[in-house]
Amino acid sequence: MSSCTRLLYFVKHRSLWTHVRRNVTTWSPVGAAFNAKPQRRHNLVEKNVGLFGVSELSCPAGFQAATETALRNTRRLVDKVISGPSGVETVESFDQLSDELCKVADLADFVKVAHPDPAFREAAEKSCIEIGTVVEKLNTNVELCNSLKKLLDNPDTVSQLDPDSRRVAELFMFDFEISGIHLDEKLRKEAVALHVKLLDLNNEFLVNSHQPNRIARSAIPEHLHLHFASEGSFIQVGGLHADSPDDLVREIAYRIYLYPNADLMKCLEELLKCRYKMAKLVGYESYAHRALKGTMAKTPETVMSFLQLLTDKLSDKTAKDFTMMSNMKKKLNPLNAELMPWDHPYLSGVLRAERFNIEPSLYSPYFSLGACMEGLNHLFSQLYGVSLMSEQPSAGEVWNEDVRKLAVVHETEGLFGYIYCDFFQRQNKPHQDCHFTIRGGRWLQETGKYQLPVVVLMLSLPHPTQRAPTLLTPGMMENLFHEMGHAMHSMLGRTRYQHVTGTRCATDFAEVPSILMEYFASDYRVVSQFARHYETGQPLPKSMVARLCESKKVCGAADTQLQIFYAVLDQIYHSQPQNRSTTEILQEMQNKFYGLPYTSQYGNVSTAK
Repeated sequence: MSSCTRLLYFVKHRSLWTHVRRNVTTWSPVGAAFNAKPQRRHNLVEKNVGLFGVSELSCPAGFQAATETALRNTRRLVDKVISGPSGVETVESFDQLSDELCKVADLADFVKVAHPDPAFREAAEKSCIEIGTVVEKLNTNVELCNSLKKLLDNPDTVSQLDPDSRRVAELFMFDFEISGIHLDEKLRKEAVALHVKLLDLNNEFLVNSHQPNRIARSAIPEHLHLHFASEGSFIQVGGLHADSPDDLVREIAYRIYLYPNADLMKCLEELLKCRYKMAKLVGYESYAHRALKGTMAKTPETVMSFLQLLTDKLSDKTAKDFTMMSNMKKKLNPLNAELMPWDHPYLSGVLRAERFNIEPSLYSPYFSLGACMEGLNHLFSQLYGVSLMSEQPSAGEVWNEDVRKLAVVHETEGLFGYIYCDFFQRQNKPHQDCHFTIRGGRWLQETGKYQLPVVVLMLSLPHPTQRAPTLLTPGMMENLFHEMGHAMHSMLGRTRYQHVTGTRCATDFAEVPSILMEYFASDYRVVSQFARHYETGQPLPKSMVARLCESKKVCGAADTQLQIFYAVLDQIYHSQPQNRSTTEILQEMQNKFYGLPYTSQYGNVSTAK
């Protein structure tokens, strides 16, 4: 950046830290982009380019147009595959076919859960269902399958394929096999109908499980109303409030947010029955057997054996962790000392803070969002030779004014792709940290160029204020590094075929890059390069980083056991039918694999304080 350009940049943003000493205004462009509210242009004549620059998506109705275009191209490619010669061109056409559908379906899959406009969400949901239905029909299209089978069954043709093309061809064949291509016509149609029904059930469960629950204001103590959103004579509970220091706030949130909605429970029961029926129809013992085929674990039996072994190995340490938590609760609240599920996240944090003096508020001033993004930028530059560059989105390109757009640029190879950062809390936004692939990378044979990947990272961070930027707790910072690991996996996985690009890899491997990124978040050699106090500019002391690393061992067994419980529950739900409710299964598995008592959300909220 030239001196003149830098001067203009800081004049433009001079209002950002007027209360802060001058020596701390030296944020890089990436840091400044995340430590300030975005400066949006308000040009009334600027053309709406559509979401993610997709021109059709300048309005909700555009989803139908985009869907029709994708389906028209799909029909053309299906005809090409069926009538064309057998060879590497077959694999390329299959991948192009997949790409045409994914570019709309993946985008719609994100919009239906994240867009603030209900009209956009509804239009995206319709596109998901329409394209999903077509995908399931293609997965049981005998002519399409035979064209691929002809390729793979010919040793001479296969020998001419490069390893990537052969692997991708085998993966497409695997999709045919698990979808029921081997069935007769009547059963294939039944399989498609089941898949389509599952699309509806999956969507219904996903959308409704994120909805807040509500309770009459009179049902909870008045002094606690301020912790929750109000809706007339009701209190709205949209999350678990797991970090609240108030026992009763955590308990209310747990009981109300997880209150068993009858319609949603019915949807879940139907979803699990439908998955089992579909798995049996296409030749598997259970849905778990179908889902695990092709993974390292291979079978549910292997998974359950591992989870039981891990539970046995951890049992003594887990019991000690729960004893420590219980003692801490007695110390904090002698009148209500029983350790409950809503206590685990909070009390484990209290224990870490007490033992190692790592109160999050001591660390947060060093972890402004902008500083963390600068750190990631520096790390990626050192590791991969790529830089993050903030760009101004065009009109209509993003779904909320808080969304930041980053270009990922390689030092010698140029632009690698785009990351849209939807980092801040807003009403009706899902409370989860996640990565969405909007468009996968692939080599475009027809143009001789690479299709640039596009992804979204979604977090739920607090907004910056007039007095301070967004300050992250150590846990938030680690989550940011984790999700950026997914994003860089998508950017750097420059595969020939989009079917295996980035996080579209083997399920076993999908989390590996992100978990490795978490280690950078607690390594002083990395942290020292960016963690500095947002007011004073002082670096985070090495001793504080060391304490933070050591603290992660506290309650580690109990934290792992909670994840084991979730994994076991998933396996049991997707095994043979249990002839009992999902709630009854949950209660048994929680008692067996977690240790803290199951609590009926129908029960009365405790008022002991």
